[in-house]
Amino acid sequence: MKDQNSFRHMIRAFAILSGVGIYIAVVILICLYLGNLVDEFLNLDGRGKLIGIFCAFPIAFYSIYRQLKRGDFF
Repeated sequence: MKDQNSFRHMIRAFAILSGVGIYIAVVILICLYLGNLVDEFLNLDGRGKLIGIFCAFPIAFYSIYRQLKRGDFF
């Protein structure tokens, strides 16, 4: 019985961590796309994409931190 309970916890943890990874990837892709739009509009020679990537990480991690603090993943 205890092995079955620990297996459920392991699957739940895997699902949560997989969701976090996908969430980070989606935020990075959205910020990269927006950076590309800014790059094309202002003709920044690739710097807009770089700014988009550098802005994506703090946005994603702060959002995940807030969700974990509220307990939305559980």
